[in-house]
Amino acid sequence: MNKILKLIDDNLLFAISLMLIVFIPLYPKWPMFDVLPGYIVRIRLEDFLVLFSFLIWGIYVLRGKIKLKEIPLFKPILAYLVVGLLSTLSAIFITQTVTTETYQILKLYLHYFRRIEYFSLFFIFYSAISTKEQIKYYLTALVGTVVGVFVYGFGQKYLYWPAYSTMNREFSKGIVLYLSEHARVLSTFGGHYDLAAYIMLTLTIVIGIAFTIKKWWLSAILLFIALCEYWLLNLTASRTSFMAFLASVSILFLFLAFKKGWFWAGKRLFIIVFVSMSIMLTIGPMSERFAQVIKLQDLKTDFNKALRPPPPDAIELRDDIPLEEQLAMVASQSDVPPSPVKPTPTPVAAQVKARPDDVYEDPYVQEATSSAEATASAVVHADYSENALKYGLSTGIRLDTLWPRAIAAFKTNPLLGTGYSTLVKAVVWEQTPAESTDNDYLRLLGETGLLGFITFMSIFGLSIAIFYKAFRKSSEPLYYGLFAAGIGISIGLIINAMYIDVFESSKVAYSYWSFMGLFLALALLTLKDKKNHKKTK
Repeated sequence: MNKILKLIDDNLLFAISLMLIVFIPLYPKWPMFDVLPGYIVRIRLEDFLVLFSFLIWGIYVLRGKIKLKEIPLFKPILAYLVVGLLSTLSAIFITQTVTTETYQILKLYLHYFRRIEYFSLFFIFYSAISTKEQIKYYLTALVGTVVGVFVYGFGQKYLYWPAYSTMNREFSKGIVLYLSEHARVLSTFGGHYDLAAYIMLTLTIVIGIAFTIKKWWLSAILLFIALCEYWLLNLTASRTSFMAFLASVSILFLFLAFKKGWFWAGKRLFIIVFVSMSIMLTIGPMSERFAQVIKLQDLKTDFNKALRPPPPDAIELRDDIPLEEQLAMVASQSDVPPSPVKPTPTPVAAQVKARPDDVYEDPYVQEATSSAEATASAVVHADYSENALKYGLSTGIRLDTLWPRAIAAFKTNPLLGTGYSTLVKAVVWEQTPAESTDNDYLRLLGETGLLGFITFMSIFGLSIAIFYKAFRKSSEPLYYGLFAAGIGISIGLIINAMYIDVFESSKVAYSYWSFMGLFLALALLTLKDKKNHKKTK
């Protein structure tokens, strides 16, 4: 009996973490109950599982089986959390950007404790590994999870499998949605940006494994999985995650070149980039999204001139332009959100009717109501900004509102910022339904100031330094491939954070800090083995 209890005690964190690496990405964002009335953040089953796992980890700490001083990121993470706590107090008592109303206090500390929750995965996964061989179990579970994510994403796109979104307050209630023809894929994630960031992380890892394992047939299977996962990334139409992936995989092969040679690494990197760019430019919605920002609309218009009339010369909106045509100036086809109504195929008779490329729902097949018929010819004026017309709707919102407010918050208190969840508010007492800056660095500076920015980024700096040291010392291809991938996905996520709040995206944050825990534990074990090997000589 004592042997069984000891076996459980020695492997409990290992079993829990193995379950979490599969469960968190695959379990849809089904809410259990509200945290605050009218607020988009809701409690889900994964929150309880993470809390339970963290409590188990805490018991091991109290028993002395886990020593905090031996965990490499403990000090920088603690430093950031101390700064975050000071920022919350400053927001209440100094800048007074958070009122003493219960709702605002609870929302402030909700976001503070969410960050603790995300970091907790790092400690759990780091402490779960005791031998280097255990990493293979995690990698197997990760690859199986990736397969589940893209299979469900394909089903969502082509078979009308249900989607669950947290992109707005109403959808986050757990409403069953279905993707329209041009809607971006969510898979089991709450938004397409979250899915794209997760794919960026795991795609680099899968490619790294594929090119560092010895069995050729297993490499072929992993490369096929990587291709399927990349196709799913293309269906998210996330430009930022695509660029982050290219940077991440380039860094991976840059490091592998030092171990396997420049020709070996360069040839494989060229093939991956060539295939990625070819698919992006020729198939799927990603090319349309890039064209919107780098101003390729004129080329696309010339290419489609026979089907689509050229846009007006002036970008100024006019009252005589219908709303759908105005929206087409600032939005792409993939900006269409999912719908609670399951799409139905267009009747053959209606397909022969001409319509513009940017009209997504055919008015001829919709049953008109008396009120709809009465307003069918009405012209609605939408006052889009110059930035929205020039760069697209999402970029326009960032340039016009989100980023200027974050900069203003930083100027209010450069050292500690104005506190968590304060950047979206137009006035201090406003109860906003959600928080977003769509640039994690501006959000860091606005919410926690320079001190928060420096301490948070030091976590990444230390992680990359440890990976680099372990990479140099390691002679096992799979292991040094994972250390190179760790550097790649860290820099990739840093790039991703320039346009999306990925550090606050729950499934992405959970996954990233889990990977960091695994790979850093492997790195420390590798360095320890090398040190012991030198002593025995």
